[in-house]
Amino acid sequence: MDSILAFLSGGLLQLAWWKVVIITLVLTHITIISVTVFLHRSQAHRGLDLHPAVMHFFRFWLWMTTGMVTKEWVAIHRKHHAKVEREGDPHSPMVFGLSKVFFRGAELYREEATNPETLKRFGHGTPDDWIERKLYSRHSLLGIMIMLGIDLALFGVLGLAVWAVQMAWIPFWAAGVVNGLGHFWGYRNYASPDTSTNVAPWGIIIGGEELHNNHHAYGTSAKFSAKWYEFDLGWGYIRALELLGLAKVKKRAPKLKLEPVTDADPISLNTLNGVITHRYEILARYTRLIKKAVSEELERLKPADQMNNAFVSLKQAGKWLTQPDASELAPEQRVAVDTVLAQNKSLSTLVQMRQELERVWESSSATSEQLLHDLQAWCQRAQQSGIESLQEFASRLRRYAA
Repeated sequence: MDSILAFLSGGLLQLAWWKVVIITLVLTHITIISVTVFLHRSQAHRGLDLHPAVMHFFRFWLWMTTGMVTKEWVAIHRKHHAKVEREGDPHSPMVFGLSKVFFRGAELYREEATNPETLKRFGHGTPDDWIERKLYSRHSLLGIMIMLGIDLALFGVLGLAVWAVQMAWIPFWAAGVVNGLGHFWGYRNYASPDTSTNVAPWGIIIGGEELHNNHHAYGTSAKFSAKWYEFDLGWGYIRALELLGLAKVKKRAPKLKLEPVTDADPISLNTLNGVITHRYEILARYTRLIKKAVSEELERLKPADQMNNAFVSLKQAGKWLTQPDASELAPEQRVAVDTVLAQNKSLSTLVQMRQELERVWESSSATSEQLLHDLQAWCQRAQQSGIESLQEFASRLRRYAA
């Protein structure tokens, strides 16, 4: 009887509770790495190739610890990128609200997984061998039930808690934190055409998925970190696998290259290609330029009269001035922005010049020669604007290279 009770309370391993906690964290960490390296970077975006043995280990582990089907996950994620924050995005907090995505993101995933059109259109290129068709996809619940049995056998009653944490880990961190907070709160290195953010500069807990804005800017890159102070743990595992000959990186975000040129040097096609390649970094830098101009103007107006109409209007509309797409503003917001721009020539010039700069990389029909001419004309107008910050920006823009 004592041996039975001991088995029930501590399982085969009879470990102290803190050791069970450590093992649980290790197990969930392997699951996180399986998601970010295999499902996300390799399968969904083809940023790297994995050795068949490594790939199958990840498939097997995810079957045991999440019950997720590779084709379903990949298709849903690709659809998210294709329709990001628009109607059809499977899990956008801008569409469904932050609360629903954060707390019920797994429900949104399961709902979209039943959409055959999503799987057909976005699920191509995923594993379709015998074991995927006959076991992993057909019996997705079997793996997690086997995992429950293993946890109970190894840890006794505590195994139930271990299993519960394993089952909740991905729905909370991936479906909730990344898909929810990753489009709502954090900082942005790139002004990508969405609200994606880097939740934290150190991608440790979610294996690098914390760097969500970096990923949306360069979706196919196998490496998520971009700044010197950012850390992508998933990339560390990829490099280790690559050194062992078990992975091959196919795509990485382009490195920013600035040539030593002067304002007298002509703008070349290489400069144009560099501007187009790094457009999200350039637009983010321009957004900071506008924010600084707004802040300086508020400081200039503040001593005169904090209730001055110009001060109040600018304080209200300042955050809307940085939105690249004015069509997304509510009518009252549009009116407030127009009022501010009518009162401030410099801000009006900055906003107008941003729109003109975006046309350089948004035009799909213009030839390279036409785009080059447009970029040259933009830089010339910026230099003649009389706005020091804009002149400095144009001088830096001339240095970009592919």
